[in-house]
Amino acid sequence: MGPLSFYEIISENTNLLLAFVIGIGFGFVLENSGFSTSRKLAGMFYGYDTTVLKVFFTAAITAMLGMILFGLFGWLDLSVVYVNPTFIWSAIAGGIIMGAGFIMGGFCPGTSFCGAAIGKLDAMVFIGGLFIGVLIFTEGYPLFEKLYLSGNIGAPYIYDTLGMSRGAFALMLIIIALAAFWGAEWAEKKFPRDEY
Repeated sequence: MGPLSFYEIISENTNLLLAFVIGIGFGFVLENSGFSTSRKLAGMFYGYDTTVLKVFFTAAITAMLGMILFGLFGWLDLSVVYVNPTFIWSAIAGGIIMGAGFIMGGFCPGTSFCGAAIGKLDAMVFIGGLFIGVLIFTEGYPLFEKLYLSGNIGAPYIYDTLGMSRGAFALMLIIIALAAFWGAEWAEKKFPRDEY
């Protein structure tokens, strides 16, 4: 969940419990948004259903604003929030592989578990493929290591890279999200929507 600063109110164990409850809530929202349906997920790539873009952009904006506000109130120490290091070339290769899998299978790793949780066989097959991919990567890591570690640029924040403040970047991202929502609505009207 994050390094909350007021451990006198919320202990570390309670923090983990809250993260578990929030995770269940997130899964519930995914399911109710239709993310367990592969046709809805694949619809993002074909333009007839942009629910994926809307839900994830909304989640990102909500989390970003929540973290900024928690940081301003002193409830969250943003300086100790872990940021994964960025490896440019492996990120590009992984994005291509995951994107191709998403289009072919109709799921991403997270939504495949959402679909499997309600008994969808295609989601279970997708998870099987996911584990095969993980096995191939881990067993073949010496072959992939050079690519995996190439293009390491550390763990930069986008707003630092762009030379702007955290608040200005947040405003810019909200404007981009609003433009994306407008574009998504346009795409849904432009392309025929199949019934599913």
